[in-house]
Order: sequence, then structure tokens, then C-alpha cells
Amino acid sequence: MGGRAFFDTNVLIYSYADSESVKQEISRNAINNASDCIVSTQILNEINNVMTRKWRMPYEAIKAVQTDIRFICKLVYITEDIIDKAIGLHFRYGFSYFDCLMLSSALDSDCEIIYTEDMNNGQVIDEKLKIINPFADLR
Repeated sequence: MGGRAFFDTNVLIYSYADSESVKQEISRNAINNASDCIVSTQILNEINNVMTRKWRMPYEAIKAVQTDIRFICKLVYITEDIIDKAIGLHFRYGFSYFDCLMLSSALDSDCEIIYTEDMNNGQVIDEKLKIINPFADLR
């Protein structure tokens, strides 16, 4: 499925997870098929956290991943407007604030799709943004 797409941390992490070859392939296909790949500074920070704390990767390897992601994806910076909209989305849809921060960033970037495994697959936010779990068929 193409279109302008925002990518959640977990989908990007799987694209680097050799131990999850099926999810790695699905993630890479989603990234390659997006007309535009969008991430926010929040996502880059979450990736850093996973790679340092869970995977214990060395600095050089994390820096290389960050460079790779910024080459492939457009980076969106979290602004006051995005934060304000995230709070509203939290109260309207009931997702966690940090999930709503992603939704707000995606909406602000005119994304049609957000790829994540953490929210309601198929749900449409503000009649504009469709949540897609690229791993839904694996269950």
C-alpha cells in the first residue's frame, strides 16, 4: 500500500531486526512502497532508546541507523501546535498521549497512513489518517 506514510518506532525497529526476518521483510516493503516516508524526532529518540537499552548497540552503529533513517524518511520536528493537537486527539480517541503525538505529527505532515502495531488496525483518524498494522496477518 503506497501513499504518504508515517512510521512508528516498532515498524522501523523491525526493519533492522535480523531475529524477526518475516517482520523485517514486511517493514522494509512498507517503507519501500510509501510514496513518502515520514518520521518525527519522537520516533528517532525512541529508536535510540531501544537500540541502547534493549539491543545494547554501540554508538557508531546507532549513529549509522539514525543516518540511514534520516536519508530514507523525511524528519518532522515536534512543534507546539503538534503537541496541542496531540492532547486533543488523546481526549477524542483515548490513545496514549505519546501515540497521539505520533498521530498529530502524521496529520500535520498530511500523511494518509500510519504504520504501527500498537493502535486499532483500520481505524481512520480525523477522516484523513488510516492506522495500518502491517503485521496484522501474522496473528
